[in-house]
Amino acid sequence: MSVTVIDGNKTNVFTRIESIDLLRGIVMIIMALDHVRDYFHADAFLFNPLDLEKTNVAIFVTRWVTHFCAPVFVFLAGTSAFLVGQRKGKRELSSFLLTRGIWLIILEFTIINISWFFNFKFTFFALTVIWALGMGMIILALAVRLPFKVILVIGIVLVAGHNLLDSVHVAGDNALSLSWKVLHEAALVKFPDFTVFIGYPLLPWTGIMLLGYCLGALYIPSVDPVFRKKRLYLFGFSSVIAFFIVRAINIYGDPAPWSVQSNSLDTFLSFLNVTKYPPSLSYVLITLGPSLLFLAVSEKYSGKLVDIVTALGRVPMFYYIVHLYVIHLVALIAAVATGFSVSDMVFDTWVTDSPNLKGYGFSLGVVYIVWIALVVSLIPLCLWYDRYKRKHRDKRWLSYL
Repeated sequence: MSVTVIDGNKTNVFTRIESIDLLRGIVMIIMALDHVRDYFHADAFLFNPLDLEKTNVAIFVTRWVTHFCAPVFVFLAGTSAFLVGQRKGKRELSSFLLTRGIWLIILEFTIINISWFFNFKFTFFALTVIWALGMGMIILALAVRLPFKVILVIGIVLVAGHNLLDSVHVAGDNALSLSWKVLHEAALVKFPDFTVFIGYPLLPWTGIMLLGYCLGALYIPSVDPVFRKKRLYLFGFSSVIAFFIVRAINIYGDPAPWSVQSNSLDTFLSFLNVTKYPPSLSYVLITLGPSLLFLAVSEKYSGKLVDIVTALGRVPMFYYIVHLYVIHLVALIAAVATGFSVSDMVFDTWVTDSPNLKGYGFSLGVVYIVWIALVVSLIPLCLWYDRYKRKHRDKRWLSYL
């Protein structure tokens, strides 16, 4: 797919970057595994899958691999924004990001909230990845007017420096305390009629989006693909090496330092057990580093399977909403079939914190079977929607879903 970009007397043809869609499609598939685990795995209702005192390697890895999803989503959203700006111009881009960001936040509080909790009383709100994307786009709508180097520096400072604020806490139930939690501190905030889980504080996630925006400069038509690949290798390997150095020093970069365990395998798992809420520097390095390496090697990938996964990556919001409703509905059926009531699948807490579901759930093997069946079942619908979007590019509303 290509888009013509007219700049003065110069006309460029902007080709859609299939490797970006491919990476996004892969993390969408992995993301579904985590959400299926939330609703189907018996142990999910008993303990944190990353708790080394209770988990095992299979459960740990099943959860840990999904760490890639959110940062890649947010990072590539920034990259896509840069590429959209190449054909829209910064003023139009700013308007687009602002309206899309507001739309995503509305979705988070309504359609997506219902999909997670099946609770029409709206007693619990989870500010997670869609919230982070929406707020990030609103902030980016302002930031795009800044010089490119300033955006890059701000992104680096937010990602690399926000852990300096880990020891800062604002006590109380006042506006200042709430503002600080929204900016940096994941927390559960209780109001008289509802509860809000601030899972994705803005400072680090905005930094990730700004860095993703800057990565877009490598994908403009004038950049030589060989140069781009070298830069992606450089940034990717540098991130991975930096992770091992920062994590090994064990002083800065993550609020949860690793420790020596009873055996070498558990020690390695402790080393890998980085903090997501909010995303630590170590977390960002070990998730985005390999993702950049994948972008470097995947530009020439082809084949039927690649085409399918790439198509999924072109319809991320559609896939996200549909897969949540399907997972929750099937889980409700499974719960009723195993002796629980429909009301047990209506939540006013996070899913795995529900006291009514102690004793519900299935083995990890069943989780994987449900996950595979879910993804396979969604492919035809997503392929149809992808074709529809490409045939109706004149319909502006399609860019919001």
